[in-house]
Amino acid sequence: MTVSLEQLRRCHVAVDLGAARTRVYVKGVGLVVDEPSVAAVNTRTGSLIAVGALAEQMTGRTPAYIRVVRPVSGGTVVDIDMAQRMLRHLLGEKLRRQLRRKPRLRAAACTPHDSDPLAQRATVETLVGLGARRVELVDTLIAAAVGCGLPVEQPTATMIMVCGAATTQIAVLSLGSIVTAVRIPIGGEAIDQAVIQHLRQHHELMLPSQSVRPLQLALRGNGLTLGGPAVTEIHGRDVATGLARSVQVDTAAVRQAIHTPLTAVLDGLGKVLRDCPPDLVADIADSGIMMVGGSALLPGFDQMLRDATGVPVHIAERPDVCSVLGLGAMLDGMVQPLVLNPLAG
Repeated sequence: MTVSLEQLRRCHVAVDLGAARTRVYVKGVGLVVDEPSVAAVNTRTGSLIAVGALAEQMTGRTPAYIRVVRPVSGGTVVDIDMAQRMLRHLLGEKLRRQLRRKPRLRAAACTPHDSDPLAQRATVETLVGLGARRVELVDTLIAAAVGCGLPVEQPTATMIMVCGAATTQIAVLSLGSIVTAVRIPIGGEAIDQAVIQHLRQHHELMLPSQSVRPLQLALRGNGLTLGGPAVTEIHGRDVATGLARSVQVDTAAVRQAIHTPLTAVLDGLGKVLRDCPPDLVADIADSGIMMVGGSALLPGFDQMLRDATGVPVHIAERPDVCSVLGLGAMLDGMVQPLVLNPLAG
C-alpha cells in the first residue's frame, strides 16, 4: 500500500479526480459525487457558469466568451485553481458545511501509477485548498483492485487493468503491493479519436460534437466482435461543404481503426506478464485479468484480450466507480491486512 490502512481509516473523504469523471466518497455516507470533470467559464468575468454534466453538454455549443475547460488531464490536475472551484461546486454548500465541521479534515485521493512528484503535489494542493489538513495518496491500481473485491492482501497474484479515458494502467498485485505495472497513454479518448480520424479521412465527415461518444454512434453495439450489421449509418458534417450529410460506414473498417490504438495496450499487457515471476503468472492463468474503468465496457474489448493472452478476462460489476469505492472501503475499515504470527524463536 502507498499508505497504511490505519492512516486511511482516519480520513473523512475520498476523491478520485479522473480525466473523464470526478467522484467523491464521504465516510459513512457513500458515493456523493459522480460527475464529468468539466467546467464552463465566462472569460469576460472569470465566473463559473456550469460544472459537471451541464458543462459537458455545452462542449462545442458555446459562444466565444464561454470556455469549456477540463482541469484534469491524464489523471493529473493541470489547473489547480479551476479543479478546486469545480470540486467546490460539485460538493455543494450543504456537504461542504458538514465537512468543515470536522476538526482536522483528512482526505484520501487516487493517483495514477508511477505519477511524478509534481502531479502528486498538484492533487494534494487541490484538496488542501478545499480545507483538508492532510491528504493521503493511494495508487489507483490498488484502490481499483479493492473496489472490485480482489483479494489484494493475500499472497496470490491478482492482475488488474484500469481502462481510463486518457491512460490504461495494468498491474500484478500480491500481498497488498504492486509487483510489476505499466502505464500506457492510450484510453477511451484515443479510441474515440481513432474513429473520428477514420471518418474524416475515408468519408470526409466530421462528427457533430466531441461530447458525443463517436464510438457508440459508429458501432451501435457491434463493438470489436465480428457479428452484427456490416454497415452503419452515420450523420455528421461534410468537411468540404460544411453541410449535414449521412454516410454508410463499413463497420469492419471502423473495427480495424480501433484495433490500431489497442495494440499498444496489448503490448503493455505482454510486458507486465513477461516481467512477472513465474509463480504469479501461474496464479493469473487461473484467476484471470480483471478489467475496470469506463473504457472496459467497450464491446468486444474483453474478448480481444482473451484471444491475445489465452487467460480468462472478467469485467468488474461497476467498472467505472471501482477506484473510489475501493478508497471508500479502506476509509470504512472494510479491508483487513494480512496478519502474520511472529515466528517463535
